[in-house]
Amino acid sequence: MSLRLATFNIENLMTRFDFSGFRNLLHQDRVLKLFEVQNEAVYRQLEQARVVAGADDTRQMTALAIADADADILCLQEVDNMAALEAFENGYLFRMVGNGYRKRYLVEGNDSRGIDVAVLMREETRDGESIELKDITSHSSVTYRAFDLFSDELAALGHHIDDRIFKRDCLELDLRIGGVPFALYVTHLKSMGGPRDGVDGRRATMPVRRAETLAVRRIIENRFGVGETASRNFAICGDLNDYQERVDVIGSRRTGYRFEHRHEEASALDVFSDGGFTENVIARRSPLDRWTLYHARGPQEQWLCQLDYLWLSPALARANIAHIPEIIRAGQPYRTIFPPGQEIERYPRTGWDRPKASDHCPVVMTLDFK
Repeated sequence: MSLRLATFNIENLMTRFDFSGFRNLLHQDRVLKLFEVQNEAVYRQLEQARVVAGADDTRQMTALAIADADADILCLQEVDNMAALEAFENGYLFRMVGNGYRKRYLVEGNDSRGIDVAVLMREETRDGESIELKDITSHSSVTYRAFDLFSDELAALGHHIDDRIFKRDCLELDLRIGGVPFALYVTHLKSMGGPRDGVDGRRATMPVRRAETLAVRRIIENRFGVGETASRNFAICGDLNDYQERVDVIGSRRTGYRFEHRHEEASALDVFSDGGFTENVIARRSPLDRWTLYHARGPQEQWLCQLDYLWLSPALARANIAHIPEIIRAGQPYRTIFPPGQEIERYPRTGWDRPKASDHCPVVMTLDFK
């Protein structure tokens, strides 16, 4: 029997408007900066109109990307709340996939913007096997002290020993797929942000993500036993906001592009790969074809990298050694630079930068369970 498992950061599935841009220009959308806005009341009207005008195209594309993934279990990031999830599923996903995700799970986490991880599940797989949830656990309240993970690096960043480790959550689902046990861990790690004090955002925030990955590993080892994890069926899914490799995009539209693959010396994700604890199955794809996000801050800083992951336990990876994950890229905006041979037809009404399905790409894999 098989299961389609996917993860997707759907980028700000929000039910609220953000009006902070009236006083903080860093939060103000670029299109409103083109106009002279006389007062906050007018700004609020314009901001609401701007968001609503673009939301329908965006969410149609988001739903199309999810439909193309065709997953039985879909792990999501950046969901505002259950109301937003249900409105999106009923108003958009249902039109794309029909009678699909009857089971929806979301637990409010720690994010300051209120975005959470969530899970959508079918009642059974495409093969007709049952998908049963036995238990669901949020680990949002776990502190550095509880797992003995506080460090001088974290203190230097302004963190305290009794702070919560996860900046969103690690949601643990105890599942049965056709009666076979399967543990799923859904998370969204600390974002990289911009440079600070002369250090790039990725390196500056890495101690936070490393503590999060260590905590995820500790949760799994506490459940199964340190010496038993290799033989169990589990997966870690989500937007992990870090990478062990990337593809530098060098050049411009006028001169053309070349692509250089490079490994990173260190990554918070090394915690998952060290000692063969789990396998990043997207690494089964060719080096230039593993990316799930295009990053650009001008022509001198542009690259493709993997931020979205399906990490499989050794047992589950071995049982699916011949399977290759899929990356759904048709929802990417036209500004995303594709290596040769990877170009794809975008969804209708895709823009240069927006609208788009998301800044991330869904990742999906068919898993066989025995």
